[in-house]
Amino acid sequence: MAVSLSINGDAYTYHGDPLTPLVDVLRNEALLTGTKAVCGEGFCGACMVHLDGKPTVSCLCPVGLVAGLNVTTIESIAAGDVLNPIQQALEDLDAVQCGMCFPGIVMTLTAFLDQNPNADRAALKAALSGNICRCTGYERIIDAALVAMMNTERPE
Repeated sequence: MAVSLSINGDAYTYHGDPLTPLVDVLRNEALLTGTKAVCGEGFCGACMVHLDGKPTVSCLCPVGLVAGLNVTTIESIAAGDVLNPIQQALEDLDAVQCGMCFPGIVMTLTAFLDQNPNADRAALKAALSGNICRCTGYERIIDAALVAMMNTERPE
C-alpha cells in the first residue's frame, strides 16, 4: 500500500505496511535519524515529531494514519544553520548530555512555546511530562526554555 505524506515540506510516498510505526519510516526509509526510537511504547518522548504542528509520539503512530499530513522532524526545526531558540538555549546553557532525548524535548518545547509564549516554570514542567531525560535533569532544560522565551521576538 502507498501512503503519501509530507516530511519536512517535501512530498514523500511510503510503499509498505500502513501499520509500520512512523518513527521506523522516518529512520529506516526516509533516513531521518534525528527522531529517536527508544521505548517504543510512547512514554519517553524521544520520538516526538509534529503532525500538522501538533506534537505526537511517532512510535505509536502507524504511518497509514498520517496520510496527507505534514510531518515535521528535528531535522527541519532549525532555519538552515541557525538553531531555533530552544536549540540555541539548550546549547548555550550546556543542557545537552547524551542527546538521546533532546530531539523529542526540542520538538515538545517548540510546539508548546508557540502556543504558550508566556509560560511559567510550572507550565514548562507540565509540558515536558511526556519526555524522559535520564542524564541532565530537568531544571537546566527548564532554565533553557525560559531563556529561549526571553530571546524570542514576538509580534506585537
